Amino acid sequence: MKRFDELSEAETLALAIANEEEDARIYRSFALRLRGPYPGTAALFDGMAEEEQGHRHRLLALYEQKFGAEMPYITRQDVRGFLKRHPLWLAPDLRLETVRAQAALMEREAGRFYARAAERARDVEIRRLLGDLAEVEQKHEARAAALEAEALPDGVRRAEDVEARRMLLLQVVQPGLAGLIDGSVSTLAPIFAAAFATQNSGDALLVGLAASAGAGISMGLTEALSDDGAITGRGHPWLRGVVCGVMTALGGLGHTLPYLIGDFWTATAVAALVVAVELFAIAWIRWRYMETPFGSAILQVVLGGALVLLTGILIGSA
Repeated sequence: MKRFDELSEAETLALAIANEEEDARIYRSFALRLRGPYPGTAALFDGMAEEEQGHRHRLLALYEQKFGAEMPYITRQDVRGFLKRHPLWLAPDLRLETVRAQAALMEREAGRFYARAAERARDVEIRRLLGDLAEVEQKHEARAAALEAEALPDGVRRAEDVEARRMLLLQVVQPGLAGLIDGSVSTLAPIFAAAFATQNSGDALLVGLAASAGAGISMGLTEALSDDGAITGRGHPWLRGVVCGVMTALGGLGHTLPYLIGDFWTATAVAALVVAVELFAIAWIRWRYMETPFGSAILQVVLGGALVLLTGILIGSA
């Protein structure tokens, strides 16, 4: 995987072309899904898809002029710093709120990409085109944000600040949720295996503390090193890393601290209750911030947690 600063001008143009193709397809998919209930918003996405195709043709023409007919294959997945896109357009219960947030995020990322690419370009024509596209994408971002006023029942505008919510989602909720899930679920097996193997609260407490701290450090570093935030706008990587690491550690400590209770069975009962609360909290956060249907979130989280917990108990009791 390459860093953005390592791309040649040919690779930068090729990546821009691939991005425009992907964005156009995504906008058309949104338009197709929203055409029935929200025809005005669907028409707007159709227009945005057409504009992305226009950008693609301009980029292709310039690439052929500068570098010929053969183009390297490169996508956003090959370059560090891009945010992985979840296929929201395939969700069975696509929400207008979710589409608006995704569209604004896509335009923000595209604008940052073109601005940084223009700064690095040495060829005058390439620099001019990339700079022009950066300005266009910034206008698109404002256009996507205007979707906040579209299709609201009874003409009521939402009072929440979509921009603040989106940045909270990117910089805090997503890394925090990833950490909470990892800390709450992955530490279940070692903690309860140690607990049932020794039936001693002190031993279980030590294993839990070690597992929680180790998982917190590992997840924090992984998040911090995965994306520098320069293109995605996800904020400082070490802020996200700290959030992810702290939430991972807290997720494990939640069902570790009950083993401060001297009586093993009492401590285990309290720990099991804490696990149930943790799993419900994770499901609620996924429903509230990640647009996951609550029933699906409950099923996924509880089933996964139960399997990990059962694994630890069985191994510890063997």
